[in-house]
Amino acid sequence: MKINDLILRSITKLVVFIILTLAIYLFFSGHNAPGGGFIGGLVLASAIVLLLLTYDIETIKYGIPVDFKIVSAIGSLIVLLTGLGSILFGEPFLTMSFATFDIPILGERELSTVTFFELGVALAVVGVVITIILSISEDV
Repeated sequence: MKINDLILRSITKLVVFIILTLAIYLFFSGHNAPGGGFIGGLVLASAIVLLLLTYDIETIKYGIPVDFKIVSAIGSLIVLLTGLGSILFGEPFLTMSFATFDIPILGERELSTVTFFELGVALAVVGVVITIILSISEDV
């Protein structure tokens, strides 16, 4: 018998939106302030864990058809390639470089290799955390 959890599901939709917004903010503010890929990935994983607690695992696997082991592997690969990219240009491993681009609507923006590194870290963290949570839930 399943209890009627309409209020929980309604509030979860709002809270997950707020958590995802915070995760994006933390991810992009990590270059100049506390935050970055690790914290952003943990906050993003907490939103997915909240969805897993509110709904059942099959519903979330249907809604997010992603193998989180592959997500963590892709994140680790991005981190490795970011580090090796600097070696190709004769710099030490994980040396940061950046360039400015003129984007038509947004104006002049700076793009750094740190952003790609942080993206890899965030994907690795999300993949590992959700894989651990799913494996713990399968044991029960």
